[in-house]
Amino acid sequence: MQTNVSYFENKKEFRLLVTKSFPNLIKLKKEGDQTSFNALVLQIMPQIRQYVNTQLNVAISKGHFSKNKYKADDIIDQLFVEIYDHIEEVKKEEHFYQWLYKKTNALLEDLSINEEFDDLFFKNIDDYSKPEWDAMQEKYSSDADGDGHTKLIEEFSDSSYNHNDYTLNHVFIENKEKGWIEKIDKDLSGEDIKNHIAMVLYNLPSAMRNVFELFTTQELSLEEIAEIRDNTVEEVAQLLKDAKNALQLSFFNRYTNK
Repeated sequence: MQTNVSYFENKKEFRLLVTKSFPNLIKLKKEGDQTSFNALVLQIMPQIRQYVNTQLNVAISKGHFSKNKYKADDIIDQLFVEIYDHIEEVKKEEHFYQWLYKKTNALLEDLSINEEFDDLFFKNIDDYSKPEWDAMQEKYSSDADGDGHTKLIEEFSDSSYNHNDYTLNHVFIENKEKGWIEKIDKDLSGEDIKNHIAMVLYNLPSAMRNVFELFTTQELSLEEIAEIRDNTVEEVAQLLKDAKNALQLSFFNRYTNK
């Protein structure tokens, strides 16, 4: 299994940038310098914007509202206001990163984009045949604008922050099924793996999808995700476990011989 090392290093650097910006933001707020405050916030927005795009794209592709009803800029503009008005809520600079995601989630929830979940997919995930998986992939690709990615609204121009490059490392932690994992890794391209994971996540409950993304793509801890989502750590751990179990089963059933 390959890991995009530079990508993970960039994520750690980005989180450090966000954390280290906090004292300067507090100072600028006390000085009443909102122009400089907003300029500094702008530097830490790329990844937040990508996260917002992902949530809006899923809602649009599922038909919860039209492509033109909401844009990432609407959320980001409001987030600027929320940060300036409420940044004093953050007591320690190391909490600032997760606080940003908590505020962002709250703004997204205000749009009422949390979809109702048909639990048939999750309940039957171990029963789908390879042709059924292939049909679901084709439908997902069609729903996602024809290329397996939910690029339904504008993306941030800086590609270094524009990643949903899921890998097998996001799905498999232990090597209990080492033979199957090696087969999947050998037989599939990185693009195939990424598209399959994205398709399965698309069909999972929004809570599972959100926890998986915050844990893998945004690299937040279970404790931080619990704070962001107002869940217990146990609830978050179970959601992540269920998401990974569903992904593992989907890979085994679609790409390996039982």
